[in-house]
Amino acid sequence: MRAGIRLGVDVGSVRVGLAASDPGGILATPIQTLERDLKSGADQAAVAAVVLERDVLEVVVGLPRSLSGGEGPAAAGARTYATALAARISPTPVRLIDERLTTIDAHRQLRDSGLPGRAQRAVVDQAAAVLILQAALDAEKSSGLPPGELVGGRKPRSPRTKTGG
Repeated sequence: MRAGIRLGVDVGSVRVGLAASDPGGILATPIQTLERDLKSGADQAAVAAVVLERDVLEVVVGLPRSLSGGEGPAAAGARTYATALAARISPTPVRLIDERLTTIDAHRQLRDSGLPGRAQRAVVDQAAAVLILQAALDAEKSSGLPPGELVGGRKPRSPRTKTGG
């Protein structure tokens, strides 16, 4: 497992939740909720500041796929956000991680902890970011490979085969 702090990002249409791992890449914890700012990009500037402050190894952005695995408008928005963020924080890598149902799971966990509905709004994005990041950390721990899809990275080429002979 690679050593270094990872930053988890849950991109919503209204808010962006952030979570960070410990330097050993073992445990994700919530750190901040940002207001989404489509005009000035202040939310992305704030994420970039966290990347610098914490000397982040990589950023993991949740990719909200449908239950069937398809990608709709929310996934397209997450991809656009991740691409813009990758350009802003280069050379720090940005990866997309499948995050089906994380916001639903985050609401369930907050409700089960006794947090009232109104209070959940302020922290649900952070809780979702924790779930996204923890899934990425666990995936890397079990596989030994960086998780998810590298944003802006080249897709693996298909192997060449010999023809004729």
